[in-house]
Amino acid sequence: MIKHIVCFKLKDNSFAECKKARDVLMSMKGNVPQLRDIAVGIDFLHSERSYDLILEVVLDDAKALEDYQNDPYHCSVVKKHMHAVRESSVAVDYVIEV
Repeated sequence: MIKHIVCFKLKDNSFAECKKARDVLMSMKGNVPQLRDIAVGIDFLHSERSYDLILEVVLDDAKALEDYQNDPYHCSVVKKHMHAVRESSVAVDYVIEV
């Protein structure tokens, strides 16, 4: 299993904009078949080093991650929205050890 994590800083990090971005990210549930699990969190601390949102998804393997990255819904809805509202993002992908 693979865990894909992305942290986003938004141009407008008001609660309303963070909630809207969270809802867009969560809309992948049921629309992106590669996802085994998804979680999205909104930061409440707002420290200088904080990011505004975190996306965590679980996928079967590296091929599923590649397919997820190219999924039509992910590309046309989610990436489109997040690229428009983000200031920056960082990501990490790792194998879940069991």
